Amino acid sequence: MSSPASRAPRPPSTGGSRGHGHGHCHGGCHGHESSETLPDFLPSALSERWALIMVVVSGLTLAIAFFGARFAGLPGTIALGFYLVSYLAGGIDVARSSFMQLLRGKFDTDVLMLAAAVGAAVLGKWAEGAFLLFLFSLGHAGEHYALDRARNAVGELGKLMPTTAHVRRDARLVEVPVEQVSIDEIVVVRPGDRVPVDGVVAAGTSSLDQSAITGESVPVTREPGDSVYAGTINQDNALDVRTTRLAADNTLARVMHLVTEAQHQQSPAQRLTERFTQWFVPLVLIGTLLVIVLPPLLFQWEWADSFYRGMLLLVAASPCALALGTPAAVLAGVAQAARRGILIKGGVHLENLGRLQAVAFDKTGTLTTGQFSVVETVVFPGSGEEEVLRIAAAVEEQSSHPLALAIVRHAKARGVAFPHASRLENLAGRGIQADVEGNPVVLGALRAFSDNVAAGPGSGLRETVARLEGAGMTTVIVQRAGIFLGVIGLADQPRPSAAAALRRLEALGVGRLIMLTGDNSSVAQRVASTLGIRDVKSELLPGAKLTLIQEWKKNHGAIAMVGDGVNDAPALAAATIGVAMGGAGTAVAIETADVALMGDDLAKLPYAVGLSRASNRIIKQNLGIALGVIVILILASAAGAIPLSIAVVFHEGSTVVVVLNALRLLAWREPDGTAAAP
Repeated sequence: MSSPASRAPRPPSTGGSRGHGHGHCHGGCHGHESSETLPDFLPSALSERWALIMVVVSGLTLAIAFFGARFAGLPGTIALGFYLVSYLAGGIDVARSSFMQLLRGKFDTDVLMLAAAVGAAVLGKWAEGAFLLFLFSLGHAGEHYALDRARNAVGELGKLMPTTAHVRRDARLVEVPVEQVSIDEIVVVRPGDRVPVDGVVAAGTSSLDQSAITGESVPVTREPGDSVYAGTINQDNALDVRTTRLAADNTLARVMHLVTEAQHQQSPAQRLTERFTQWFVPLVLIGTLLVIVLPPLLFQWEWADSFYRGMLLLVAASPCALALGTPAAVLAGVAQAARRGILIKGGVHLENLGRLQAVAFDKTGTLTTGQFSVVETVVFPGSGEEEVLRIAAAVEEQSSHPLALAIVRHAKARGVAFPHASRLENLAGRGIQADVEGNPVVLGALRAFSDNVAAGPGSGLRETVARLEGAGMTTVIVQRAGIFLGVIGLADQPRPSAAAALRRLEALGVGRLIMLTGDNSSVAQRVASTLGIRDVKSELLPGAKLTLIQEWKKNHGAIAMVGDGVNDAPALAAATIGVAMGGAGTAVAIETADVALMGDDLAKLPYAVGLSRASNRIIKQNLGIALGVIVILILASAAGAIPLSIAVVFHEGSTVVVVLNALRLLAWREPDGTAAAP
């Protein structure tokens, strides 16, 4: 019986394989529909290499015709036959794409290339025309290969999804397809297997490698009650996992779907380039016609010379590199972000991340962990810190309140052993009481002890509580047999990565960091001072957060809102970029935010901003390269300074350069002295 880990589905097909669509260039690059219309009778091995085979045939027959006619005395008719084969092999994809575009009423660069090749044949310059189509088909195949590398950065996620799961049914362990696993069924995940479902650990404790889903660099421990995600790797011990989502709805499936959608969404630069191409191509065709017709009529040029100049203009002005440079960069940027556990839902959001002037943060669950921790324990005379924790943990062990969980967790971390409490009773709105080692114990807020706060060693109780609460803490008073033992101060602590992430954002040039919270001022100021945030807005309702975001965006420019994706939804929607924490576990966050930080890791935010700025730089570089080559070739062709073959080389070379430049984003890392950003 094979393990789920070994039965992953095949990755998406690449290159020229059947059914592989390349819709990202929007009519601006080589024939991307060619592989979808291959003859069905072709063997799969042949169809997957169709583009490469056509390139080889085109180049080989071109070489035979050219060198045979020049150096081996090959008869002209035979050489012409080889040229025709080269034309057919190099131009079949271009002709098919051009025809499909013309049927839709669109003129793209394929039309220009095909027209130039036909024109060269009319002039009798078969070598130049075949060379044009050979390089064009070579560039076409190269673009498929290069862009597939970017797509596969996300497509590889498909390999992470097991196809089967081991499910407990009728006291037996059966292997079934993951699509047949129902919610609440128990799935057994063995050591070394990939988790096949999203769920909650029902039994067992183990370490899981979640790097592919959340981007966490080290394995995390998962115990009963903890969430696990499909595609993660169980490392140590067997786990029983209760399924919480169907296979089609699990985190990995949603991430793959949303990243695929994001790669098809156009960024502002892409939309601008497409609009430019839509009017530029017809303009080139009109200009070519004028170059062919006017010189013979006005200046008595030979028709053959003007026609040749027209063909040069067709090649020189074809904006392939211009149309391809931006979508290739967006595709690579979105893919690289996904590999690092950052879900960017479209090119527009990738570009906008680099324009941020300010970032506003929710406090609870964003800048802080969302869990209470013991910050300070004040001990009254006659007791000790360990004794206070021992008695408090004995009572709180039987409670599920967040404060109780924090106290028990802290006591265990300190190695404090505590007895069992009995006769537990809740004091509504005030605290909890129980018997511990035969003594009555009361834990609670100050109002639970209003009758005896001035007694004995607790005479300074009010001052202690006031000091702790003034520092933004929640207090739990511990009393045993009528004697106050001490006060435990608890608070929601900042995330370990928060301070460093904020400093990195400032280093990237984000000029203003703001905390927006509904919490009281003292709590907000304590967290803000710890993290170095100077701009704090506290005691805000969701509507007030929305108003502040709208005012900033109107008066100052681009702003991001970072929150949990639920109670901060209005502010997330109004911000230039809405960033959701908890992307791996909160379906609402993934669906509503522009960016989701998988694994609750704030350190991913500065990485995303830096990647966005690198992407924007590469987009500008690609636009500069493409426009520069077009201008140079147009001027050179107008002056008759270059032959058609050289124009073809420069045209195709610029297309390859912008694609390779964009692919640098797949290896982008934050500058740290060892790796430089592009």
